[in-house]
Amino acid sequence: MRAHPLAEVAAVLADPTRAAMCMALIDGRAWTVGELGKMAGVAPPSATEQVTRLAAAGFVETVKQGRHRYVRLTDSRVADLIEQLNELADPIPQPHSLRSSRRAERLAFARTCYDHIAGHLGVALRAGMLTAGLISTASGLALTPRGHEVLDALEIKLPGGRRPLLRECLDWTERREHLSGSLPAALLQHALDHAWVARGPDRSIKLLDPQAFAVLGASL
Repeated sequence: MRAHPLAEVAAVLADPTRAAMCMALIDGRAWTVGELGKMAGVAPPSATEQVTRLAAAGFVETVKQGRHRYVRLTDSRVADLIEQLNELADPIPQPHSLRSSRRAERLAFARTCYDHIAGHLGVALRAGMLTAGLISTASGLALTPRGHEVLDALEIKLPGGRRPLLRECLDWTERREHLSGSLPAALLQHALDHAWVARGPDRSIKLLDPQAFAVLGASL
């Protein structure tokens, strides 16, 4: 994100339509402007206007694929900001129907937070990795030698680049930390590729192989 004054950044998310679009994009996937407009309940011209505003503020970027243009969050920092603001915004409203109650339960159990796992599953993964000695908080959050061994056995390569390997992220449903950063992103991709989990129709994640996470110390 560019260094906009705080008030200007806050104003971007003050609009309900733009806020709804950002919440949709926090699942890490790219959406078309039309899809974002339908989800937010606005007409195509309004959707285009709001996406343009988000792009100008550095919140989203557009990607062209064939004849279609897709919109996605610029990077993990934007996702972290939205998730942290959501934690302050009464994120667990009382469900008004059985359908909404079940959706809330799915999201609370496991969901994507941009490109890593959040919810009960994400918190359990962090706790399990700490207990198993795969990560440590003794001198700041870090991967241990044992953690390197387990990742090597799983054939998970440590991502490069400037993004932090591990970060704490306060989970807004569990009120405890889950892990964010390039390593948790690699873990989520590994879990998807090896059918440990599957994406739901929304941000939810369906757990397919609970025992697979035991290798990372997670007890579910």
